[in-house]
Amino acid sequence: MNKQKLRISVSYPPLPSEKGVPLLGQNRQFQWFNNPTYIYPMVPAYAASLLQENGYEVMWDDAIAEQLTPKDWLKRLKKFSPHLIILETKTPVVKRHWKIIRQLKKVLPETKIVFVGDHVTALPLESMKNCPVDFIATGGDYDFLSLNIANHIYRGEPLEAGIFYREKKQIKTTGHFLLNHNLDDLPFIDRDLTKWQLYAYKNGNYKNTPGTYVYSSRDCWWGKCTFCSWTTLYPGKDYRRHSAKRMLDEIGILVEHHHVKEIMDDAGTFPVGGWLKEFCEGMIKRGYHKKIKFDCNMRLNALTQKEYDLMGRAGFRFILYGLESANQKTLDRINKNLSVDQIETTVRRAKKAGLEPHITVMMGYPWETKPEAKNTVGLAKKLFDRGYVDTLQATILIPYPGTPLFAECKTKKWLLTENWDEFDQRMAIMKSPLTEKDVKELTQELYKSFMTPKFILRKIAGIRSYNDIKFIFRAGVKVIGHLLDFS
Repeated sequence: MNKQKLRISVSYPPLPSEKGVPLLGQNRQFQWFNNPTYIYPMVPAYAASLLQENGYEVMWDDAIAEQLTPKDWLKRLKKFSPHLIILETKTPVVKRHWKIIRQLKKVLPETKIVFVGDHVTALPLESMKNCPVDFIATGGDYDFLSLNIANHIYRGEPLEAGIFYREKKQIKTTGHFLLNHNLDDLPFIDRDLTKWQLYAYKNGNYKNTPGTYVYSSRDCWWGKCTFCSWTTLYPGKDYRRHSAKRMLDEIGILVEHHHVKEIMDDAGTFPVGGWLKEFCEGMIKRGYHKKIKFDCNMRLNALTQKEYDLMGRAGFRFILYGLESANQKTLDRINKNLSVDQIETTVRRAKKAGLEPHITVMMGYPWETKPEAKNTVGLAKKLFDRGYVDTLQATILIPYPGTPLFAECKTKKWLLTENWDEFDQRMAIMKSPLTEKDVKELTQELYKSFMTPKFILRKIAGIRSYNDIKFIFRAGVKVIGHLLDFS
């Protein structure tokens, strides 16, 4: 078969639900959102760009972000008639995807289908047995593995490690995945091919739009938190990063050719040390710090005041921290490698450097009492009251398959259900000293923690532009949406 005529679709099928809009792509914790947020899925975007660079005809097919109906989506897909479809899945929607794959195999019987994501990495045989998927690419380098599978089917290339497949009605595997690919071998993401503007506006993190994502590394250099689903894809021991120069070159393209105003790096933790220094100095030397705002994820005990000051000068704005809990017992049990007394010190440093800290917090730990959970709410309120943090995200703790927390739940019989549909943060699924009502009310209380006159007055006093006004309005709409998410 002529490789030039091979058609490949990177697809997110529509998932209509009364629960809201699914936050699926490039997301470590799945949620249904009443107020939709669309996050640019980095690894699938790399996969599409890599496949196109190697001569395949690629369709970017995100029916969720494009708000297509199932009927319109299937009609479009049938018209493209792909030889290969790549689907990312997560635990709460994997059963829906099984059903979709069975449907696709009826209408496109010759099309091969590849499943990727943290759930199928943890439980590949489950999906091989529950739907007629042809390949499962485990691990986080499924951009490289997608190209390998395409080349295997159409060029006879041997399959790399980490792939499950069917051969003469038997399920076979090439063994455990290896995270040994050189990230700088990837092409820059083709932003037009992957319809970057779908994700440029409906994202609550952006103060300045259009915004977009980059992905400096895979994924977190700590990579040991027991609850994190992406440690299934990227254990910390296998942490890799792009070169700082490559990152700066990519930012240059985004600034000069796509005219973005804000860039979010979605690596689990942004690189530190000499890499960070080189990157910041490069942002300043190239003048990008005057043209965009830059956002990233960071650990709470990683940087000095001097490093934060450099980030402030380099154009950093939004910085996201996984706070998770204000109880040392919990931080130790989830292997956060963090002490409670480091939390306030860190956000104060970031704020002093001109950054806008954002914290993420979880409720529903199986060992936390209600007074202990309220400690976390109290700390969040204090940080907002003192002006050390600007925004917050609160979630219900979910033990995803493949994580140490899930294994602990199985051993200690904490799980209230193993119906994957219910692992979507709409209910507590672990036994806990808290009732489900407690968990939802405390989660809502976290979202209300910054609704104080002092915080509101501080935000009004900080308005410097029309963008600030729009951002405050969008943030208010998002908070109302989150309150409904946990109603």
